[in-house]
Amino acid sequence: MRSNDEKFATVLEKNTFYFFNQEFEQRYEIQSLNALTNLLQILQTDVQREGIHKGLFEDILLKPNGLRALLALNGFSKESLKRLITFLRIVDDNDLGNLALKSQWLPKEDKESIKEWSDIAIENLIEKNASFRKGIINLFFEGASNPLLGRVLPPFELRKLSIDKLSFRLEPMIDTLVRYKEKGSYSGKKENNPEMAIAAILREAGIQFVSGDLKRLIGVVDDKKRTMDFIIPNHQNPRIIAESSYLVTTSSGQGDKAKTEISIRDLISKHYPEAKFIGFLDGIGWYARQNDLKRMVTAYVDVFTFHEDELKRFGELIMEVFNK
Repeated sequence: MRSNDEKFATVLEKNTFYFFNQEFEQRYEIQSLNALTNLLQILQTDVQREGIHKGLFEDILLKPNGLRALLALNGFSKESLKRLITFLRIVDDNDLGNLALKSQWLPKEDKESIKEWSDIAIENLIEKNASFRKGIINLFFEGASNPLLGRVLPPFELRKLSIDKLSFRLEPMIDTLVRYKEKGSYSGKKENNPEMAIAAILREAGIQFVSGDLKRLIGVVDDKKRTMDFIIPNHQNPRIIAESSYLVTTSSGQGDKAKTEISIRDLISKHYPEAKFIGFLDGIGWYARQNDLKRMVTAYVDVFTFHEDELKRFGELIMEVFNK
């Protein structure tokens, strides 16, 4: 057996620093990156020659990597597009429906069982349905001016749905680069976390709160307990215990989460019978998994969203419980 010093030296002396597979790198460069670059260069030439019009972009969608190229141009991620399509399928709004030509590509669906479409499903519909292609391009051209999208999409994302982003002009492309670069930082900002709205209401009311484990469960049901988002006002004598679940994606794990929350409810009822267990459930991820949502809401004595009206109602609950 080699000594620890020998093993330590191996890692330092034989370090690759940045491992990569040369064959894969070459293949990816040619088949993916170069293909996207060439497609965008062709589109740029067409826009400069013909001017910017929807027909050019509809045609690009039919080409291999066409959707990826357009998403690269406007900086709208494929995941964001999938969320937007799910939102379109769920909401009933005439202006948005007409813009996206929704009635011409969306079959009648049971909204309680809607599941997010896969990448392949979206690509197949783009290939087979001209109205869907036109609807996608309409959103890319005019989505930023739609009143409903203006209310529900963060400005960071909304501004990507503009004809300006497809013009190949320098200023919009710089803006796209900046937004792409800052996406991770933007998403990770604490101020962007919806739970901050809960904390703000509590602070404004002068109510203390903590997070973490419930003390009466430690050493008793360690295999079942979990960290709680808001224990109000303290670990020793919680009056309200709140959990927050804001989901913009859907997954099969939402059913398991509902089972877990019901189990937590039972523990709280037993060990903290004086506390109210409430939930903040919001986001398109829950809207699109309504069967799981039905199970989830049974875990709480009351449920709130991050809508302005619901936050106000939460504030009223706080005032009631603490006799403010």
